[in-house]
This record gives sequence, C-alpha cells and structure tokens, in this order.
Amino acid sequence: MNKSIDYLVQPGGKLTGRIRVPGDKSISHRAVMLGSLAEGETRVTGLLEGEDVLSTLGAFRAMGVRAEGPDKGKLVIHGAGLHGLKAPRNPLDMGNSGTAMRLMAGILAGQAFDSELIGDESLSKRPMKRVADPLGRMGAVIQTVEGGRPPLRIKGGQKPCGIEYQMPVASAQVKSSLLLAGLYADGETTVTEPAPTRDHTERMLRGFGYAVKTDGARISLRGGGRLKACNIDVPADISSATFFLVGASIAPGSDLVLEHVGINPTRIGVLNILKLMGANLELLNTREVGGEPVADIRVRAAKLRGIRIPEDQAPLAIDEFPALFIAAACASGETILTGAHELRVKESDRIAVMAQGLKQVGIDARETPDGIIIQGGRLQGGEIDSHGDHRIAMSFAVAGLCATGPVTVRDCKNVDTSFPGFVGLAAQAGLSIRVVQ
Repeated sequence: MNKSIDYLVQPGGKLTGRIRVPGDKSISHRAVMLGSLAEGETRVTGLLEGEDVLSTLGAFRAMGVRAEGPDKGKLVIHGAGLHGLKAPRNPLDMGNSGTAMRLMAGILAGQAFDSELIGDESLSKRPMKRVADPLGRMGAVIQTVEGGRPPLRIKGGQKPCGIEYQMPVASAQVKSSLLLAGLYADGETTVTEPAPTRDHTERMLRGFGYAVKTDGARISLRGGGRLKACNIDVPADISSATFFLVGASIAPGSDLVLEHVGINPTRIGVLNILKLMGANLELLNTREVGGEPVADIRVRAAKLRGIRIPEDQAPLAIDEFPALFIAAACASGETILTGAHELRVKESDRIAVMAQGLKQVGIDARETPDGIIIQGGRLQGGEIDSHGDHRIAMSFAVAGLCATGPVTVRDCKNVDTSFPGFVGLAAQAGLSIRVVQ
C-alpha cells in the first residue's frame, strides 16, 4: 500500500540565500518528446526528474527509443525519427500528467500502430475531448470513456490532414497536441488562439530545425518535415519558483535569489501579478539559453495589497494561481480573480480546493464560477487537505511562513510529480517544514 505523506510546517521564519529550483516541467516534457522524434543524438541538461517527465520518457522507451539517464538532470536521447517509433506492448501510462497525455495523443494520432494512453486516478478524471475532438477533425480515430475521459484508445494507420482550428479556450496543451499531429499531416495545420498561451512547443520545434510560422494569434506548420537533434539546457521552472517568490514576499526579513529561472513572455503572469500587488522583484543577469529567456530573480519581503487581477494575465499564470491565492490571503484588502475557469479542471478543482483550504486557516475566500474573491487577513494554523494536488500542497506549505500556528498539509505524495526535493530545498531556504508519514 502507498504510504500517505503529510507536511508539518511550523509558523514563522524567512527565506534567504540563493537556490535553483528544478527544471521546467513543460520544457522537459517537450525535450523528451522532440528528442525522441528527431534524427540523431539529443543531449538534455537541467531536465526535471519528476514523475510526470519520467512517465513521458518511459512511454518513448516502450516505443523503442534508447536513452541514457536521467542522471543529475542529464539525459542523452537517441532519436528514432518521426517515423521510427515501434508499437508498444502495453498501454502507455502517463501517471499524473495531463500535459503528457494531451501532447502524446497528437504524436500517436500520426503513427502506424494502435496505442492506448492511461493515467492515475486523478488523470483519469480529466477532460480529454478538448484534444480528441480537434484531432478527430484531422482524421484521427480516438476513443475515450464516458464524459471524454481517459483511457484514450488511438487507432493507428490514419493519415492526418492539416486543418484550420480556432481554439474555443486558450490552452497550450491543445495547441501543442494539434501542432505535433501536424508534423504527420498532409498540408498545413493552423491553430488560432483566443489569448496567448505558453509557446515552448513552437520555440523548441524551431530549435530542432522545423519551420513554424507565427502570425499574431495564428500558429502554423506544414507536415512532412524532419526534426534534427540538438542540445537543450532546460531553465528552472517558473511554476516551481513561484512558491518561493510568494514565500519570500510574505515573510518579513526575506531576501532570496532564484537562479536560472525561465522568463518566457508567455509564462510571466506570476511576475506581473505579484508586481501589481506590490512585490519587490528584481530580474538579474537576463540572458537567452537555447531559445528560452532566463534570469536570476531576487525577491525581498514587501507589504502586498489586494488587486483585481487583469483577465489577460490569467492564461499566463494558470499554474501559479494556488500560490498567488496565498499571496492574496496575506495582502491587505481584496483580491478578485475572473476568467480562470481552466483552474476547475486541473489536478483538482483548484478554485474549490483552495477556497476550502483558505477557510480552514481563517481567510474569507468566496468561489465564483470562473475565479475567486479573497479578503486578505491573518492566517491561522490548521489542517489542509491538498486532494493529492502537488501545487496546492506546496502553496499551503509556504503559507506556514505567515501563519499564527502550525500548518499540516495532508496527501502530499504527488509533489514529486513536479518538484522532487521540494522539502529539502524549502528547508534550506528557511521554511520550517518536515515530512510526516
């Protein structure tokens, strides 16, 4: 039986020093995928060795791709080429990763063999029609179970054709899935976004020598090209850095530098929102690494104030909202978020679970259909159920810095999916946290 893991955080403390959080999960997934589909040897450094990324790597190994590592973030992939994957013997297990399942659906839609994608209990509840339907318009044959949920059964031997697709909801995962299917399609695949979303797929495809056109909100590529192996240095994940950006902002006396953080313009909603709230953030040593902008971020404690979060920032900070809700709880005044319905279909319903958790520690938080209203106040100690959601677990862990009593966070095992070593790094920076089994 799997042991449950809880966190116990003692109140107080401050975050200081210099730390580097693990590699960006989105970029790590894509490095494994494109490296596996490229011709030649791709060398990756800074890879996130979390369970989600290891699920992706395991899937490609099951389809005949050879890889050495990962070892301390280093991985060597011997690419099979776009048409070199082999039929897997068993269903491909994506674990807890919605990104892996949705992007893999696009890749598998173009293969000659049948395949099946499965996941854990949480992933098995997440909506997949949003990729299955447009992939179906490209000619893919994908079966889901009731409500469009996993497992996904994908029929091989269907040659996709390029389509023009207007996305109803901004989603980097859907966009990426269609572009990856487009590699195998006849003609041009064009995706139009209603709002900007992270563009790691487009950047990395170009890094692997594949032509991708971006014209405003329209992204397009033609099928039938080749991916050429390249070297990738994965920046530290801004989503993982967020817990420390918030922690150092709310804990008096904090002064922390986060090293080599990816600051892709489609991912910096968290920086924009924290600055609007009055956070003291400074970008140092900005540079470009492998097509991705990177910087060291210095963050010092500040008096935060509640704001109405601009709706155009919601897609740029979608994974960072659980931690931002903690910042709002410690700010003076009211914070209002709208336009973030996507939060309801993440690893948990993050609006409902965060509202419930904030109430447990004495904060007035009211759900709305597509957001939340949080009245800043004084966090008390308490017990939080993370519902197995890694980002909620880490958010309430850093909330302990400002609580009046100990905070216990239940069901934290899934933190390893995105942030292996979180407890050790948080303790090194100054959070009084320990694991209770």
